Amino acid sequence: LVFQCHDVDIIKQNSGSNACIDGCQAAAHVAYALSDIAFIYPITPSSPMGEMVDEWAAQGLINCFGQKLSVTEMQSEAGAAGAL
Repeated sequence: LVFQCHDVDIIKQNSGSNACIDGCQAAAHVAYALSDIAFIYPITPSSPMGEMVDEWAAQGLINCFGQKLSVTEMQSEAGAAGAL
């Protein structure tokens, strides 16, 4: 998944490569890779996670199951919690 993303051009596809990413980006990568659907409500300080997932889905990035993630942006925290 990491090698398909446009935002991680600092990571080389060679074995043994390392890159420094923040917790939001790490969580977004794992969540995208292992999910079928995402309900997002971008709120600081976790806004980058929702934005990255939404961007990857718009670019047609596939997850570990070979599917494009379905992303729905909710209008409130209650809506995001209720969507589960």
